Amino acid sequence: MTLAASRVVRGLRAGLLVLAALAMAGCATGPNPRDPFEPFNREVMRFNDGLDREVLEPVAVAYRDMVPRPVRTGVGNVLGNFTDVWSFFNSVLQLKLQQSVDMGVRVGVNTLLGLGGLLDVATEMGIERRSEDFGQTLGRWGVPPGPYVVLPLLGPSSMRDATATFTLNRVMDPVLYFREPSVRWSLYALRGVNARADLLRISSVLDDVALDRYIFTREAYLQHRVAEIGRDRPGGPPPAPADDFDYRDPPDPPAAPNAVPMDNPVPGPRPETPSP
Repeated sequence: MTLAASRVVRGLRAGLLVLAALAMAGCATGPNPRDPFEPFNREVMRFNDGLDREVLEPVAVAYRDMVPRPVRTGVGNVLGNFTDVWSFFNSVLQLKLQQSVDMGVRVGVNTLLGLGGLLDVATEMGIERRSEDFGQTLGRWGVPPGPYVVLPLLGPSSMRDATATFTLNRVMDPVLYFREPSVRWSLYALRGVNARADLLRISSVLDDVALDRYIFTREAYLQHRVAEIGRDRPGGPPPAPADDFDYRDPPDPPAAPNAVPMDNPVPGPRPETPSP
């Protein structure tokens, strides 16, 4: 068995073990039919939040503060180019022909003209990124999402999306095929830190507005996936509007115009005096 094949088998085995554990945890059905694993999910979320608070968030803050923005942008572009390859294949599997062409051109342009994806030349040319994964492909062809689950380290998911995560999404990840383990795990770590740094502002907003973080996260995730799968699908939900919210501090209000002193009023037209 080749090295790549053994990695694929290990990934599939790990995924099946996680899914089996989730199925055993869901024997007692909860009050929400979409979330029968809620007690288990809350414990996993509590573990994830603690790990994030103690390790991931401090590392992400240090990464944001110490690494210059152009370098972080380049790292995000390279990692995004990796995911664009899988998005292209999933666009083909979903028979989104125009999007398949666009994503194929995007990968080619950024790889050849963008120095291996370091520069996002395609976006400057008007070829936008359309992220697709195998969970979306399964949903496109009618596979139901199944119960909501929270995965250790990975966060919100569903049985359908978790199955996709531990099978084809993992197998088709280009990072998996770097032969040197130190390089491969460094890329995994860099991807996680970069993604967490991008979410720093969102997590602070979530802490302020969510009364129950678990329910807020669950509903947001499920609605987001419905919108993604229904995108460009006849009869599906309309595309979500672009997020044009400006997270920067609002500018100072304009200064009020200078008031005219009362002892020097602006001369106006004199009233006409009636003729005798």
